[in-house]
Amino acid sequence: MPSLVRVTQKSSRPLAVFDLDGTLADSAHRQRFLERKPRDWDAFFAAAPQDPPLAEGVALALKSAEECEVVYVTGRPERCRRDTLAWLAAQGLPEGRIWMRRNDDRRPARRTKLETLRRLARDHEIRVLVDDDELVCEDAERAGFTVVRARWTGASEALKDAQEREGRT
Repeated sequence: MPSLVRVTQKSSRPLAVFDLDGTLADSAHRQRFLERKPRDWDAFFAAAPQDPPLAEGVALALKSAEECEVVYVTGRPERCRRDTLAWLAAQGLPEGRIWMRRNDDRRPARRTKLETLRRLARDHEIRVLVDDDELVCEDAERAGFTVVRARWTGASEALKDAQEREGRT
């Protein structure tokens, strides 16, 4: 009697994984909401639909879509999904799955994003992660992922602190 062997096959198209804020979306105009005490998270996320696109990131996403399935991994909370989908479509970015943070998840972005990358890697080859967060990039590289650092915007200390300490984006 032949034995049954379960074979897990990776999807045929590799993934190109893109962050949003600071990579595809210029969130500089809303940093002011994180520089005050207490931080105004509702206003910060409410202003996201007005983010201008970052030309370098958009061009890289469009180029990546020629060979890869584009997916998005963001620290934005799930409650921002509708606005995020509308923003991506308005910029002409490739359609793709969006992995968002649970509304109550306050873990650092480097933990949540690496967890998502590992989950995606179970069934897909991950060709590249494109992100502006140095800590996310360092942890992803240590885990064996290929990373492109989105250095086409200036780093915001308020945002870096929020990503690491408050796990909000």
